[in-house]
Amino acid sequence: MESFGFRDRNISELLETRRFDARQVVNHSLQMHSSFIRRLSLEKVMEGHQGCVNAVAWNAKGSLLISGSDDTRLNIWSNSSRSLLHSIETGHSANIFCTKFVPETSDELVASGAGDAEVRLFNLSRLSGRGPDDVSPTATYQCHTKRVKKLAVEAGNPNVIWSASEDGTLRQHDFREGTSCPPAGSSRQECRNILLDLRCGAKRSLSDPPKQVLSLKSCDISSTRPHLLLVGGSDAFARLYDRRMLPPLTSCRKRMSPPPCVNYFCPMHLSDYGFPSLHLTHVTFSPNGEEVLLSYSGEHVYLMDVNNAGRSAMQYTSGDVSKLMSFTPILNGVELRPAVSNVFSSCLHRKSNFAALLDKCRKLIQIAEKTLEEATNYFYGIEACNEVLDGYGHNIGPKLKHECLCLRAALLLKRKWKNDAHMAIRDCYNARRIDNSSFQALYHMSEALSQLGKHKDALDFAKAAQFLAPLDSEVAERVENVKRDLASVEAEKNKANEGMPRSESRGGRILSLSDILYRSEVNSDVSQDGPGSEREDSDYDEELELDFETSISGDEGHDVESNFLHGSVNVRFHRRGDSSRESAGANGICGSPSSSQNDGIPYQPEAAIDMKQRYVGHCNVGTDIKQASFLGQKGEYIASGSDDGRWFIWEKQTGRLIKMLLGDDAVVNCVQCHPFDSVVATSGIDNTIKIWTPSAPVPSIVAGGAERPETADVLVAMENNQRKLCRNRETLLPFELLQRFRRHEFTEGTFHPFECTQS
Repeated sequence: MESFGFRDRNISELLETRRFDARQVVNHSLQMHSSFIRRLSLEKVMEGHQGCVNAVAWNAKGSLLISGSDDTRLNIWSNSSRSLLHSIETGHSANIFCTKFVPETSDELVASGAGDAEVRLFNLSRLSGRGPDDVSPTATYQCHTKRVKKLAVEAGNPNVIWSASEDGTLRQHDFREGTSCPPAGSSRQECRNILLDLRCGAKRSLSDPPKQVLSLKSCDISSTRPHLLLVGGSDAFARLYDRRMLPPLTSCRKRMSPPPCVNYFCPMHLSDYGFPSLHLTHVTFSPNGEEVLLSYSGEHVYLMDVNNAGRSAMQYTSGDVSKLMSFTPILNGVELRPAVSNVFSSCLHRKSNFAALLDKCRKLIQIAEKTLEEATNYFYGIEACNEVLDGYGHNIGPKLKHECLCLRAALLLKRKWKNDAHMAIRDCYNARRIDNSSFQALYHMSEALSQLGKHKDALDFAKAAQFLAPLDSEVAERVENVKRDLASVEAEKNKANEGMPRSESRGGRILSLSDILYRSEVNSDVSQDGPGSEREDSDYDEELELDFETSISGDEGHDVESNFLHGSVNVRFHRRGDSSRESAGANGICGSPSSSQNDGIPYQPEAAIDMKQRYVGHCNVGTDIKQASFLGQKGEYIASGSDDGRWFIWEKQTGRLIKMLLGDDAVVNCVQCHPFDSVVATSGIDNTIKIWTPSAPVPSIVAGGAERPETADVLVAMENNQRKLCRNRETLLPFELLQRFRRHEFTEGTFHPFECTQS
């Protein structure tokens, strides 16, 4: 894969273009150039915290770095000397999850948000000297009722910060209006600072109305269009709002219906995943504000266009998912991608340019075909196809594109990483749009649907492929295999119905532990009016004996299967009575849009923006503060932390893995690029911050640089991460149970071994 080359050209070519291009544009290209990224290496380990470092952020000039930790301290670091300048005892009684420099304040004002549901503001001008600094906050906001997970600031605005909390609200704190507020639930509390009330905003799927509390995990404000606000939380959908169109600030006395958003963002295959098995851990805008990046717990990282009118953006509705997987002789449904042109791009007028491009694409396809034939290194075959389709897809003809789409679908189905079958379905659909008589696309579509357990649809596509290729033995075998699978499923279903245990009391379905802990009826019907009721995490009346098996963070050099804990835990859940539920609804606590259905007005599902690119290889299951970030002022590369202690860098356009580095003994959560220099700061479960610079002598895909990088080690690490992702969420629940009950069993502010890993 090193032989593919990169689209950002070599550095000497960029330097030559300075005489033609604006200096600033060239500098932007050089900041995170592929040559620098492949030489990234650990330069400095900065020590100063006594707990997991959950947040890092640069100031606008890049001269200072701020960090927040489980030790409830804010540390201020010098970029030039890579040393600790100040360590502030914040007074928070729980883990600090987010921190920011307030813009246009000469870097004197900093803010923090923590697990004690408080937002605090500090003035650094009151500090002097080095070492521990005890300073009183200049403002303390106690109006949230659950953990504050993310802060946002607006470039050029020194007076306001925004805080996103798991209580389902995003609040706007204006320093000019007051420096404190009463604690949540106080009789005198009337903080009218709720900008977004999403306590009835979470959706199980795109077609369902919002009903549950959307526990906010992340938010961001566009640097180029600061009226745009992006939020993500405990469901699969990121939401884009225009602050100019939002209603006036409100208090928390009454739950409000969620305001309409400009756009929902969610990969189509995740839009019907079901709340709350899937949730977002981080959302962010690209540097130019035209794209957004979404990081999912138990899933991958996805790129999407803000403006759905873009060439590769896709808007879909709830009915389009089934259309994508249903066989129709003629594709006359929704257009998922722009029509493929039968002519080449105007940039390829010269035959020499086209010949060189065609030759390169052919070589890449040969690499992919070889990996498929040899049944090895499917990852690199897929990357070769990505290079053709995502790097040159607009410049190649339909025949070559169709060939590459079918080839990538076949490789994805062989690799079988999480949701590879869904990606194969996309490729087959697009191949059929180029050539509707392609039996290869129908054949691979049938394979993908079989992997997803949709055997009836798989049989339809297999029969269609057989109609087009009646003499092909593989197609005939596929038809028989699908028929056999379908018969087996029907037999098992009939057998299960005959011996079904009593589950009628649960509506005909046995509830899983995930249902009990995470379903909306458990988490979201709790009153928001008082701190006592808000802190209750479950209202289910049942005692369970749970046998559990859960993975723990560890070095991937060990056997994956050995990293398990086995045991049992007794848990008691108390369900609130039906009368309390009814009274809550009668009091209008939840003004959900679903209430309109009672008035005879059906809910009209919104459309959503589909994925533009997917980035795979890392693992995000252990924490809900894991970030995914754009690198550089142009944002041409994507980075994310991982539960295996590594962090990954991909090329944005193609999803190609560029670099993998070991950044923590357990988990990397934070990855923040310097505003304009080739420097990256990372942090995680360790109590240190790592500074990375392009100082390795040789470019490489692995950490530190090596003349012959061990690609096998890269694949082993990624495959181990995929196995973790594919495990059922139930395997992680015991630690989550401990996390939920920890605050009731221990004094606030104390440290516990599992506190870092389940943020």
